[in-house]
Amino acid sequence: MPRIAGVDIPLEKRTVISLQYIHGIGITIAREICKATGVNPSTRSKDLSEDEVKRIATEIEQKYTVEGALRRLVASNIQRLKDIGCYRGLRHRKGLPVPASEPRPTRARARARPRRLRSSAASRPCASPAASTGSI
Repeated sequence: MPRIAGVDIPLEKRTVISLQYIHGIGITIAREICKATGVNPSTRSKDLSEDEVKRIATEIEQKYTVEGALRRLVASNIQRLKDIGCYRGLRHRKGLPVPASEPRPTRARARARPRRLRSSAASRPCASPAASTGSI
């Protein structure tokens, strides 16, 4: 199983598809990598030679930020937003949706976040214990 950028890529998939299993590489970048290294995008990953795998790994390492480094970069950007206290940082801090430019984010996208963050009538306690037992 070829290992590129610390990720085992699937054997039975085409090269352009299997490269997308690396965090930070989408379809466009995968095609660019195949073109730059001279690898046929429709070749199965199991049929890649060691030389082709090495060329792909070198290309990714030199030109792209992927996997752990990209995750750290994104996390530090989010932490910076939280620290300066901007609107997006507050949304991250509260665990609410953080759209790029939508005027009313919670009305349209509140369902996109986990249930525990949304309030509902079912999760609130009753006003008095007598009301829940049904005694008069």
